Amino acid sequence: MRYIIIGIVFIFSGFLIVGVFGHNYQVVNIEASEFDKCFEYHADKKPVEISCSDKIFERTLFFVIVLILIAIGIMFLIKGVRGKWDNNVKPEDMVGPGGSKN
Repeated sequence: MRYIIIGIVFIFSGFLIVGVFGHNYQVVNIEASEFDKCFEYHADKKPVEISCSDKIFERTLFFVIVLILIAIGIMFLIKGVRGKWDNNVKPEDMVGPGGSKN
């Protein structure tokens, strides 16, 4: 059960990170394909022109990290569904009702 919960947390965090920070990386494709110039935007300064390849690399790195989080979550889900780790507890390590009285 714990592996399933950990897997759900990893998958949820991956989608949450994409939802919160993903909008910063959506504009890169449009800027690179349509205008051949990429800009870095700041709230208090004018936009600064930067290399499109650097911005595309940052976007790719961001999505690779998110995909790794989601893949780890899927791995934990599969491990939790297929595994017997929660059922294979030694009697001396068992706690709670029906466990050892020591």
